[in-house]
Amino acid sequence: EIYTLSLHDALPIFGRHDVARSALLGRTTSSLTILMTPFMTPEPVSLALVQTACVDNPAENLERACRKITEAAASGAQIVCLQELFTTRYFCQTEEYAPFTYAESIPGSSTDRLQRLAGALGVVIVASLFEKRDRGLFHNTAAVLDADGSYLGKYRKMHIPDDPGFYEKFYFTPGDLGYKVFDTRYARIGVLICWDQWYPEAARLTALKGAEILVYPTAIGWVASERSPEVRTAQQRAWKTMQLSHAVANGVFVAAANRVGIEGDLEFWGNSFVSDPFGQVLAEAGHQDAIVLATCDRSRIGFYRTHWPFLRDRRIETYGDLQKRFLAGD
Repeated sequence: EIYTLSLHDALPIFGRHDVARSALLGRTTSSLTILMTPFMTPEPVSLALVQTACVDNPAENLERACRKITEAAASGAQIVCLQELFTTRYFCQTEEYAPFTYAESIPGSSTDRLQRLAGALGVVIVASLFEKRDRGLFHNTAAVLDADGSYLGKYRKMHIPDDPGFYEKFYFTPGDLGYKVFDTRYARIGVLICWDQWYPEAARLTALKGAEILVYPTAIGWVASERSPEVRTAQQRAWKTMQLSHAVANGVFVAAANRVGIEGDLEFWGNSFVSDPFGQVLAEAGHQDAIVLATCDRSRIGFYRTHWPFLRDRRIETYGDLQKRFLAGD
């Protein structure tokens, strides 16, 4: 079979051979046509990320999300991921009791609405919600709904921040379901949530469970009063770089769906994106409402893992100390 590869795809194959590498780098075209083996047969899946601003009315936010999902499906999306806590404004900026009234059962009324939509459109939906598990027990949770409208299960956010403007420990109990992978109609997806993005262990364990795509419903932004372009750029770049590293280290697709808009003291920076397993951004948004649509060719997972065999070369017998909080001193 004949495939045309971009140079960044071709270099991992030939990069270890100096002559071939020099020949590739000397090309003036942006692609290379080569004969590929049968295991390279494309396995595409279309992924959409919904990035929006939120209003005070949860019902209005839910209906807006449903319209965006419908729009994404009309554009060919097979999997749609919504942003973190998409039915509400980001209430964790302060510690107040009133927001607990937003919490709901999962499954519950919101997932019922989204299940009907998923079945009608034939799309997979990842929906982040404020879960009421029982009286006084709450989680930051993502539900996964398959393309036939069935409820596949949920992931409860494992890492809970407690920083100025992000007082989530007041509201959410840490997850206790472990790291989860969901076999959907179109792909095996691993779901992690926002603060989980900063932990390579979470990405690694989810990838090791067979995830082909890691999706991160997210709510992250700048302190609105921070006007330094350098600080803003550095913060956003660190956020993206961390997740691109997960894609490369694990040989998986990574997608982050963020919100936008100014809420209280926070300005959410959007920039939702999809990365391939080599850390190349396939599609990304700016700082406005958007639907990010990307085709993820899952055959690239085997392609990159074969030529950049990080999983093969892991020395798992040496990693036991990762279960300790710190190693230097007491």
